[in-house]
Amino acid sequence: MLFNSTQYAVFFPIVVALYFMIPHRFRWVFLLVSSYYFYMCWKPGYAVLIIITTLVDYAAGLLMESAESRVVRRRYLILSLCSNLGMLFFFKYYNFFNESLRILTGKLDLGLSLPASSFLLPVGLSFYTFQSLTYTIGVYRGTVKAERHLGILAAYVCFFPQLVAGPIERAQNLLPQFCEKHHFEYDRVTDGLKLMVWGLFKKSVIADRLAQLVDQVYDHPTEYQGMGLAIATVFFAFQIYCDFSGYSDMAIGGAQVLGFRLMDNFRRPYFATSVGDFWHRWHISLSTWFRDYLYIPLGGNRVSQARWVVNIMIVFALSGLWHGAHWKFLVWGALHGSYMIASRLSCPVRERIVAMMRLTARPRLRRALQMLMTFSLVTFAWIFFRANSISDGFYIIRNLFTGWDVVFDASRLSDVLFSLGLPRDEFLLAVAMVAVLLCGDLLQSLGDVRRTLARRPLMLRWTAYSALLWIIFLFGVFRHREFIYFTF
Repeated sequence: MLFNSTQYAVFFPIVVALYFMIPHRFRWVFLLVSSYYFYMCWKPGYAVLIIITTLVDYAAGLLMESAESRVVRRRYLILSLCSNLGMLFFFKYYNFFNESLRILTGKLDLGLSLPASSFLLPVGLSFYTFQSLTYTIGVYRGTVKAERHLGILAAYVCFFPQLVAGPIERAQNLLPQFCEKHHFEYDRVTDGLKLMVWGLFKKSVIADRLAQLVDQVYDHPTEYQGMGLAIATVFFAFQIYCDFSGYSDMAIGGAQVLGFRLMDNFRRPYFATSVGDFWHRWHISLSTWFRDYLYIPLGGNRVSQARWVVNIMIVFALSGLWHGAHWKFLVWGALHGSYMIASRLSCPVRERIVAMMRLTARPRLRRALQMLMTFSLVTFAWIFFRANSISDGFYIIRNLFTGWDVVFDASRLSDVLFSLGLPRDEFLLAVAMVAVLLCGDLLQSLGDVRRTLARRPLMLRWTAYSALLWIIFLFGVFRHREFIYFTF
């Protein structure tokens, strides 16, 4: 069931209405049933995997809390890790590992391979696996109390607004909220609905429109040269941002309507002034997960510089593989790891260049240049993320700077711009909507837009809300296209 589908437009209001009508002590049951129904609309049988995850982690949590020694607690944590990561490996990485093994042994004339798996990747598996692990790791560390109510823990693991694509919530944040009594509060509910509408705008009006051009170019890269490849790459940067942050907005807004508080997952990432800053703004729930449960346990930055380099590459390589069982995601992650390392090692040189150019006296210009450079580096890395293969990615890079002479020929330029998969009007509309997005992000950086609007006169407020709704109805692409991160 997609957030941008008619089915969800019927499902969500019914769930909200019944949730506030049901007595508080029964609400967890209703949320649990609703969440399982939501997930089973995709493939009913795979709900068994969520149930297994819940039961194993429920038992592991209780056993860890009752264990008398850290050694025993560690055994039950390992049980949880093996169960969760084992299922993740089998359904997501087994065929990738098998194919890589076949190729490697083939080169060595050994010819080893295992039977291929025909199972589909369960939607949301990476997300609810990591979310459930925050519970068992939290119990092991003593930052979370073991949940004795199996139903409450089950509702936490499969909470439908963020079940499929996050945010990946920490147990200490979300789990206690299932015991809180939520009342229908007009301001909170309307605030959540506004965020859902903004997320729908990002997904339907921008992301799915840009996807038409991006798919055309990236599925046939050899048919295009520099300008077409560059435009498709920049468009993909905004497509994936609007697609994923649009989902997060609808998830956070939907949870807010019900009275639940979820963490921010995006904070205007394309306004970042460094790659490190970008990762403080992009998919925050995942980047902080890797920070808290992998980077810091590895030693973080409290180690030698050589060890820090290794830590960074491990974290970003695994982050890349988390996104998909393909070498191109490993390359994407390694690129970001390399950016982080280069940024730290080149800091003294960059500071000298800034001083020579006297940019310290021009902070706005310096910030603009930093944003431009960061966006360029991030967008360059997106090439491997979106390309259908590593070879396609390298082809695009090799040809990215060819054929730019078309810029000096107005008639040819028009032909190139409007032959990339979007008609002229659609192309111009896509550019205009990206500009609206950036203006919205800029306004949000100056203060909470929803709360600012709420303080404005009634006529102005409803003019703004109506305009956004009309833009969605008139210009939205309603083809029930899946969210990109559903496949991760």
